[in-house]
Amino acid sequence: MWSRRPRLPDDVRERLGIGPAERTLAAGELKDGGWAVAVPASLLVARAEDPVLSRPWSDVDRASFDPRHGIVTVTWVDGAPPLRLRAVDPARSRLPQVVRERVEWSVVLGQEVPLPGGRSARVAVRRSLDGTMFSQVLAGPGVDLDDPTVAPLVDAAEQQARAQVGLPE
Repeated sequence: MWSRRPRLPDDVRERLGIGPAERTLAAGELKDGGWAVAVPASLLVARAEDPVLSRPWSDVDRASFDPRHGIVTVTWVDGAPPLRLRAVDPARSRLPQVVRERVEWSVVLGQEVPLPGGRSARVAVRRSLDGTMFSQVLAGPGVDLDDPTVAPLVDAAEQQARAQVGLPE
């Protein structure tokens, strides 16, 4: 079950490094016996013997929710394997909504960059929890960002995005 203000078991809270006064936005037990918790700065996941996963919202490229199976799938900007979270009780799930809200909050500006050969890249300006903004460049399939025909186009788009939000070049 996911809930807005869950009462996490003390051992899970401790394993995830969540202090007693730290705010949780959504949390729930997973079918595989683990827990997923959304806090303002990041997504935390604790599963059996695996190391705790703690990633800031700006690391999330995109997320989707399959309501039929109760699975949230998170895709990372660095190309790490997608994260799949399946709730014990998907009918009460708040995590999909909170993940969407946090990722949307972290994206200040995003744009597609058309490239030769019908390929593309994406440029985004993201925000961290403290409000600091930074730019990200995400290569599309088959795109080499160091290619001399690609790099100037992506660099120009990134500089334009940074200028639009007042970030230095």
